[in-house]
Amino acid sequence: MDQYIPIAIIGLIGIVAGVVFANINRWIGPRRPSDEKLSTYESGMEPVRSARERFSVKFYLVAMLFIVFDIEIVFMYPWAVRFRDLGFFGYIEMMVFIGILLIGYLYILRKGALRWD
Repeated sequence: MDQYIPIAIIGLIGIVAGVVFANINRWIGPRRPSDEKLSTYESGMEPVRSARERFSVKFYLVAMLFIVFDIEIVFMYPWAVRFRDLGFFGYIEMMVFIGILLIGYLYILRKGALRWD
């Protein structure tokens, strides 16, 4: 049991440090709220609408499509690094992967998912 004491001490120090760092501003910082400080900051512009406004589904759809096609690049980096070692088979496999993504992209265009009527 003695061998676990250092681990428990490190865990306790981590928990105490987390609580201290999360609350140090609240404990020792100045407390002078004003209307200006408590107002919503919108990139230097005055807020004009409610934060509870509903967004079009198109925003979420475009975000999901961006993530899907962005992940494609994550798979292409390792392939590009090992391109010479993979040979012709690796090239064909990447062309199949890009072909599947191209079919998906054409399907999205055909369905009008990127049209902002």
